[in-house]
Amino acid sequence: MIRVAHAFALESVFPPQRSGLGLQMAVIAVGGYGRGTLAPGSDIDLLFIAPRRTVIRLSQTIEYVLYLLWDLGFKVGHATRSINECIRLTKSDMTIRTAVLEARFITGERHLFDKLVSQFDSEVVSGTAAEFVAAKLLERDLRHEQQGSSRYLVEPNVKESKGGLRDLHTLFWIARYVYRTNASDELVRAGVFSRSELRRFLKAEDFLWAIRCNLHFMTGRAEERLSFDHQRAMAGRLGYTDHPGMADVERFMKHYFLVAKDVGDLTRIFCAELEERHVKQPSALYRLVGSRKRKRAALTGSTDFIVDNDRINLADKEVFDRDPVNIIRIFSLAGSHNLPFHPEATQEITRNLKLIDADLRNNDQANKLFLDIVTSPRQPESTLRAMNETGVLGRFIPDLGKIVAMMQFNMYHHYTVDEHLIRAVGELSRIEHGDLSDEHPLAAKIVSTVKDRVVLYLAVLLHDIAKGRPEDHSIAGAKVARRLCPRLGLSPPQVELVAWLIENHLVMSSVAQRRDLQDPKTIENFVAIVQDTERLKLLLILTVADIRAVGPGVWNGWKGQLLRTLYWEAEPLLTGGHSQISREHRVEQAADELIDALDSWPMEERRSYVARHYPAYLLRVDLPHKLDHADLIRRIDESGRRFATNVTLLPFQAVSEITILAPDHPRLLSFIAGACAVSGANIVDAQIFTTVDGLALDTVFVSREFDHDEDEERRAARICGIIGEALSGGIRLPEHVATKGELKSRYKPFRVETRIRIDNSWSNKYSAIETSGLDRPGLLYDLTRALSDLNLNIGSAHITTYGERAVDVFYVTDLTGAKITNPARDAAISRRLGAVFDGPPQEHREPKRGAA
Repeated sequence: MIRVAHAFALESVFPPQRSGLGLQMAVIAVGGYGRGTLAPGSDIDLLFIAPRRTVIRLSQTIEYVLYLLWDLGFKVGHATRSINECIRLTKSDMTIRTAVLEARFITGERHLFDKLVSQFDSEVVSGTAAEFVAAKLLERDLRHEQQGSSRYLVEPNVKESKGGLRDLHTLFWIARYVYRTNASDELVRAGVFSRSELRRFLKAEDFLWAIRCNLHFMTGRAEERLSFDHQRAMAGRLGYTDHPGMADVERFMKHYFLVAKDVGDLTRIFCAELEERHVKQPSALYRLVGSRKRKRAALTGSTDFIVDNDRINLADKEVFDRDPVNIIRIFSLAGSHNLPFHPEATQEITRNLKLIDADLRNNDQANKLFLDIVTSPRQPESTLRAMNETGVLGRFIPDLGKIVAMMQFNMYHHYTVDEHLIRAVGELSRIEHGDLSDEHPLAAKIVSTVKDRVVLYLAVLLHDIAKGRPEDHSIAGAKVARRLCPRLGLSPPQVELVAWLIENHLVMSSVAQRRDLQDPKTIENFVAIVQDTERLKLLLILTVADIRAVGPGVWNGWKGQLLRTLYWEAEPLLTGGHSQISREHRVEQAADELIDALDSWPMEERRSYVARHYPAYLLRVDLPHKLDHADLIRRIDESGRRFATNVTLLPFQAVSEITILAPDHPRLLSFIAGACAVSGANIVDAQIFTTVDGLALDTVFVSREFDHDEDEERRAARICGIIGEALSGGIRLPEHVATKGELKSRYKPFRVETRIRIDNSWSNKYSAIETSGLDRPGLLYDLTRALSDLNLNIGSAHITTYGERAVDVFYVTDLTGAKITNPARDAAISRRLGAVFDGPPQEHREPKRGAA
């Protein structure tokens, strides 16, 4: 089409006899079009070359060709330059240099294209290989940083992310520049890749290319991001099916990440060969301090390895054949000496993975070295990641190999399972070194008192090792630990402790976020599982490392506060400090404490005020909050108003605490939840109390949105205003929440099973209702409204979200204050709450205006 347009413009629109000028130009393809790899939605990049500065008629001809192509529906990027301009620009602009590097002649004057190529080779390429390679590798590193640094992001950019097509393009550009190759198979003849490595290169390119083209076809545009809403459809298009324990989309994404890993392997092999044979300047290639002269020195404590330009390398090519244990030893030495790997070393490691067999796995020395790596005080995360990147980790620990590149298709986990485990070890190391003492004061304090850090590190590394299996991964992981840990040299008590931690690694976070921590039964049940203080300490530290390693933004101060509260509530029971004082006596003590604290009030007013509260309030609320509540209630009594709010900012916990005082009403929490949904506030916890004279004292904790307190205070005041309007009947919540409550398109790809569980064993006073299903805006409002329709009183609510999955727990009683024990009633509650998740929000009759 370009040739036809060009010929038509020259022969029919601007013919030589009419212009009187011999219009000479060459039309050249550059970019992906120049490489001959044009995706369906990609731009067509054209370079128009003229022998001299463009004349008017030539500009008109080029403009005509472009408009004709645009009118035909092509997306065309273009530039018009003389040969001298091209050469000048390629010397100063690496992007233009790369474009000219992959230029391909289309039509026009061939001699202009040949002259450009000739001058480019002689004046630009010659003698500048190191400069070009350094620029391209730096460009690659910056691109990786912008895309998230990891090749294991669960929503990768197929073109730009680490391990994507652009990394293969970078290899192509460097090879073409340094080796002057025009085809990938020439890299074998040049000795850069072996025949098998070239096959991996071509398979990776074909796979990534298929995904990119299908993305363009599916979306009708140049979409490069493999987001959740495209992944399931892509898996179907490419023929993936469900397997036990893994959905089709998870199998597809595992294949994707394995290919991305292959791209990383090929990059390291390529760079090793490049540095060794052609570019003797490591400082330019890898931004390491050094000179042009190669510096090699013996490595302390080993004759098989050397320090080569400040990187660990092999003393000779026979190191691994002589002793396969050296494949593990090199990582131990690199970690202990804090040395990065020389590309030659990683190349040889990758090419000798076959030496990791059953004999090496059962070798005592190799297993001791591996245990030293995992528990190293020197950045074990980077060493383990190097082992994983080269394939050693998965070969040496086959159960870890099964979860390499495994993705969990949800919005909660940001990384593949293997990357999550390695990051968790890194978080643990930072906790141990005190780097996170401000964010995790309790974990940082108790980590030094742990009796066996080996157990802790292994439990962190292995806690998700059984993901992707049909059975519960915690139980299956404990079985793996019991089989693997003796091989690593752990004693039977150590093995059992690692297995227990893995089997219970979700317990502490689940109890902290979903249970009422002020209910004694919650603590008793938790203590029955943990049983001793050492387990409690290990479980807390493991939980912190696990949550922090899930992904950015998952950890917050509120979760930390809940974990600390659970720890401090459980520790006295585990150390035998359980109080023997009767409940009645504790209520009296709490009442007397509050009376004494209100020392500025008249005594009669103090006694009268304390008598307004039920025993549960006196036992479960700390003294500072009681004093704040007393001031709030006193103000509302004096003013004669029926509604008041109070806001307390808790920046360390990353939440804002909003207390609402209003006449009691069964739908009060529902109104508050609806008002928060309208204002866009995310409730993470709720506590409900009532006074004997009919006032409700409800406290909700909403996620903090702003860094500055002034901004957060204004936001909280706006939320309080909307709550007041809702309670006074000023706004109709169903209509407002409905506009917010449509299922977000980001949630639509996910299938979350709805589960409703009613349990009377979690509390002595309440029935606990745990609801789990697909999250959406306004869900909490609809759930609390349904509970009100069911004539249930909510004592407390605990709100948790895991990406697209919402898990909300409500402690409830019936209108008489009793638990729900009737099976038919249980079934009716389950049906009604299940309908909230499974169908569109139902409209229910609202109370009359002002009823609240």
